[in-house]
Amino acid sequence: MIHPSAIIHPDATIGENVSIGAFSIIDANVTIGDHCSIDPHVWISEGTTMGSHNQIGFASHIGGNPQDTSFDTSIKSSVVIGNNNAIREHVTIHRSTSEGGQTTVGDNNMLMINSHLAHDVHLGNHNNLANSVLVAGHIHIGSHCFLGGGAGFHQFIKIGDYAICQGNSAITKDIPPTAWHMVKINSQASMSLASGALVSTATHERKLKHSITCSLKVASP
Repeated sequence: MIHPSAIIHPDATIGENVSIGAFSIIDANVTIGDHCSIDPHVWISEGTTMGSHNQIGFASHIGGNPQDTSFDTSIKSSVVIGNNNAIREHVTIHRSTSEGGQTTVGDNNMLMINSHLAHDVHLGNHNNLANSVLVAGHIHIGSHCFLGGGAGFHQFIKIGDYAICQGNSAITKDIPPTAWHMVKINSQASMSLASGALVSTATHERKLKHSITCSLKVASP
């Protein structure tokens, strides 16, 4: 069902059994695959392509211009989304900053409310991004990852398959596959656990080393 108040450009391609809610906008050169559901007040910008069985939540914006002050809006770039993704309310996914570039989302992902994928992000398959996760530009995220609510990720980093990140954490370095990233609030130390090794990360590395040195001194006979 397509609501009569929805605005769909004649050059958009809409698949079979697609639902588009009230006051949603579908721009030119957008492709929406079969069995997708577009909630009310969604804006899908020019050049966006998505596969089948995707859900786009209320007031989300897919394919918008990147938040880059040097970006030339005449550049032709896109967002490409796979199949079976749940993209919930108020999610933003921005197109690439480079000519012909793509921001990509794979298959079977859940992007919860208020999450954001910046330009040139590449998100794999079977990932869960909790509420208000912020992913900056040029980040590569593998598959089967869980990113906790409110976590922020610095541009250009890589997150390996099966990684887990604690909510409200700030991640500024790569996270290896199968690693757990957590924040110890009491010591203000950020760390990753990978294969049993303790690897300090983020801005509190120096404080963590100082704390360990002091502990060793106290423990010495």
